[in-house]
Amino acid sequence: MRVSRAAKAESRDRIVAAAARRLRAAGVEGSSVGDMMADAGMTHGGFYRHFANKDALVAAAIAAAFAEFSEPLAAGVAAGEAPAAAADFVARYLGDGHVAHPELGCPVPATAADIARSGDAARAAFGAGATAVVDALAAALTGPRRRERAWRQFAMLAGAVLIARASDPATAAEVLATARRGSL
Repeated sequence: MRVSRAAKAESRDRIVAAAARRLRAAGVEGSSVGDMMADAGMTHGGFYRHFANKDALVAAAIAAAFAEFSEPLAAGVAAGEAPAAAADFVARYLGDGHVAHPELGCPVPATAADIARSGDAARAAFGAGATAVVDALAAALTGPRRRERAWRQFAMLAGAVLIARASDPATAAEVLATARRGSL
């Protein structure tokens, strides 16, 4: 039985969304193709109709994860509400919900170490996603060296969340509070 292009695209989107969540929750090494397909409500056998290999799925999932998490920032900047969008992004990034739920958050603190050991496509998707976040942050800033300041801000945010996730509650609270005071 042939599947329509629309149905195939819908299935692919479902796989990518499920993989984006699983990769942020369990990392690349902790996410098998079978696990990601099961999360999408599909069998492993259908995987190769959509992707050449696991690396191709990881690249698509990382791109989707960045887009999902940073979309409100980019939309706010595009709507002319850059300062408020940037402040909301920072507050959400350093929020307890983001720290507690990596599967729903930014892929940087959740997957960077695994992606560094992945193939070229995954690293390219990661770099493009991080650059898109920085571009949106830079557009929200005023004054000189906006892009440089945006990279510094994004690195600080990701590092603070990574440290908070790996630390005891007191250390997590301290690093997040410090990062909040040092933000935009």
